[in-house]
Amino acid sequence: MCLAIPARITELLGADLAKVDLGGVQKEISLSLVDDAKVGDYVIIHTGFALSRLDPEEAERTLALFAEMDTAIQEAAS
Repeated sequence: MCLAIPARITELLGADLAKVDLGGVQKEISLSLVDDAKVGDYVIIHTGFALSRLDPEEAERTLALFAEMDTAIQEAAS
């Protein structure tokens, strides 16, 4: 099973590299598979590569669902 998650590009680093924000965690990724990505875009990332750009509204909905799942897991564990 593979997990690809949305992340927002915060900085372009050159040479097809960018920095993204993953819930407050900064990670360097490759943009070599995505054309014309810019700061502020959301991309789907997997294993350090952006696979595609994502509509901002869809990204926000997906991130909200992840947050809900995290809350439910935390509540179930306590």
